[in-house]
Amino acid sequence: MNTENAVSTAIVRQYSQKLIDHLCVDVAIVGAGPSALVAARYLRKAGVRVAIFERQLAPGGGVWGGGMLFNEVLVQDDAVEILEEFGIGHIPVEDSPGYQTVDSVEMAGGLIFGAVRSGAKIFNSVSVEDIIFKEDRVGGLVINWTTVMRLGLFVDPLTIVADTVLDATGHPSVIMNLAVNKAKIQLKTPTGGIMGERPMWVDRGEESAVESAGEYYPGLFACGMSSNNVMGGYRMGPIFGGMLKSGRKVAELILARRRAE
Repeated sequence: MNTENAVSTAIVRQYSQKLIDHLCVDVAIVGAGPSALVAARYLRKAGVRVAIFERQLAPGGGVWGGGMLFNEVLVQDDAVEILEEFGIGHIPVEDSPGYQTVDSVEMAGGLIFGAVRSGAKIFNSVSVEDIIFKEDRVGGLVINWTTVMRLGLFVDPLTIVADTVLDATGHPSVIMNLAVNKAKIQLKTPTGGIMGERPMWVDRGEESAVESAGEYYPGLFACGMSSNNVMGGYRMGPIFGGMLKSGRKVAELILARRRAE
């Protein structure tokens, strides 16, 4: 076999095996932002089989750009322990006690590495176009290449079977929208539907990102800005302590649900 064929064969073989190994998982996470990556690491360290599906080429969500492309973000002191578990550096803010600045590139890279090193698999450039819904339970995802969906090509998808689906798609709450609009389910919200994100209120937004993380229908959880949007929480901008804590909380809730079942 010549070098060109050896390279292509190795890539196709290894990727195909990785995908086959994750066509059926314990938890399928949609979106690879900070809350998702934290959740994935906690779940995987507890022995749960996890796959993350990210529609963009680069995982990391909204962390990379910092605030308006100033690649620094803030994290509250009470979330620093999560940063340290991932080996991510931080610097106290001298004139604002209780906050730390974090290099956003280091944070994104560190969260990605921590999740992958724990054993979670990330499939990037993969979009979710539908959910599996059987016997009044969300049971998996319908996936396709992001490029296929963006080009509007008529290409049939593949499926991922999962005991639990975690919507970590951020502001759009993509999976929750599919559940409400296609499966016609009632979510565990005051209205039974998606309440919609409110304007920026940093303190309250950070709190609601954590408070809202949880199970909204059998087999369907949400965290981060996705759950914030579902429950009508406030926006908070380039401060990420709530995102980290939301990911940890939802992992704990998923583990508790699995033990109960």
